[in-house]
Amino acid sequence: MMKTTLKKEPKSKARLEARISTQVHSTLKRAAEIQGRTVTDFVVEAALSAATKTIEESHIVRLSLEGQRAFAEALLNPPEPNEALKKALERHEKLFGKKG
Repeated sequence: MMKTTLKKEPKSKARLEARISTQVHSTLKRAAEIQGRTVTDFVVEAALSAATKTIEESHIVRLSLEGQRAFAEALLNPPEPNEALKKALERHEKLFGKKG
């Protein structure tokens, strides 16, 4: 059997620079040392973690208590479809066929 080896492509890199105060740098350096990492590794991981959290939170819908009640009520007792919804259903059925 012939073994195929794939060459790994080098990961593309981008550069990020920031001007920070010496106090901030000292704090970052100390935190990185505590974790046994370089300042760069520490900053990149912290920034990536914060960015990921921000993106995830932007996809979460938060409703007030009143909004939660209105949403639950609409699910339990949906209103009759209006003309716009009926037309949208007709267009959908023309494009994709009738289900059921």
